[in-house]
Amino acid sequence: MNSTKKELTPQQREELLSTLKTRFEKNMPRHASLAWDKVQAKLQAHPEKLWSLHEMERTGGEPDVVGYDQGTNEYIFHDCSAETPKERRNICYDHEALESRKEFKPRDSAMNMANAMGIRILTEEQYRSLQELGKFDAKTSSWIETPEKIRKLGGASSATVASSMSSPITTVPNPTMALGASAARSGFRFRLLKSNR
Repeated sequence: MNSTKKELTPQQREELLSTLKTRFEKNMPRHASLAWDKVQAKLQAHPEKLWSLHEMERTGGEPDVVGYDQGTNEYIFHDCSAETPKERRNICYDHEALESRKEFKPRDSAMNMANAMGIRILTEEQYRSLQELGKFDAKTSSWIETPEKIRKLGGASSATVASSMSSPITTVPNPTMALGASAARSGFRFRLLKSNR
């Protein structure tokens, strides 16, 4: 893979689409009303999104379709690995938090990693929706998008179901912390071509 051009080889594309199709078919409750052939056609029309999905897979994630937005004609993918992937653990929230860490600095931040993969970390609303599809983060924590007003006060948001089933979202007072599994549980949306084009 040429990471600077963000392109996959034909073999990588074929392997990724096969993996995504298998996962899609094994987890139909996440997307019961959707058809794989339409999802695949849209992915093939947007190779940059295939590259992002490949990056999620490469770092231990399990991206899957979790919905379709008719208003914007977008399929929605979230990382559906049961726990935060090992390759995305022990990181702080964002670049500012990373730079302010004086010693035992984490290797990266959730926001930096998400940007590099061409994805966005989930909002609180998206994370709560994800929890309705299965049991995620029973043993790990994931950074989620923090509202600007909280970030300006020096905090950041993380989520786990291990601490509280009724309210999995917590505000971490020190976003420089490298949580044990503080990766971006990644999700992203992208514009799709209309089906009749």
